[in-house]
Amino acid sequence: MSFIDPQVESYAEAHTEPPGELLERLAEETRAKTTAPQMMVGPLEGRFLAFLVGALRARRVLEIGTFTGYSSICMASALPSGGRVITIDVNEETTEIAHGYATEAGVADRIDYRLGPAREILPELDGPFDLIFIDADKEGYVDYYEAALPKLTDRGLIVADNVLWSGRVIDDEPDDTTRTIQRFNEHIRGDERVESVMLTIRDGMTLIRRR
Repeated sequence: MSFIDPQVESYAEAHTEPPGELLERLAEETRAKTTAPQMMVGPLEGRFLAFLVGALRARRVLEIGTFTGYSSICMASALPSGGRVITIDVNEETTEIAHGYATEAGVADRIDYRLGPAREILPELDGPFDLIFIDADKEGYVDYYEAALPKLTDRGLIVADNVLWSGRVIDDEPDDTTRTIQRFNEHIRGDERVESVMLTIRDGMTLIRRR
């Protein structure tokens, strides 16, 4: 999902390291078998997440919202030996797709799939995590953020996806989901514990770290 000019986005993709044949097949299957394929991160965002893993020298990554596994595969592929991604989702069918492609990519041993509501699973997880990626149901964003922040390393990052919501966050009469995203964005802006930057990558990503 992106509101950037498609030609501009294609140009950016052409000047970014390509995702490779496996991720292209995963994207095709996601479009064919799911009702909301726009939930999948694309090549630019996937490469950006992998880049962050490398730049942070992350060893432990937490993902809230697995979907079909594009992002978890990208992040797991950038981990050092012994690194691990824990990824959470409620959908068994899409998680099976994710696991299948991770196995083919040779990174399944770096990914711990947790099936169930994130609100129930997050309190059970031991931190800390170097990178936390939030890309799940928008109504849960504030709760996920508040549960995840105490589990972040001092120099770690939280990345929240879809924060521009196809540009609808500036609508004069936003719908309910848009208002949910707006509330999350205001929650982050007003949180004195952290500093943040909102990026216009794809559907908008906010990077958050402790002060």
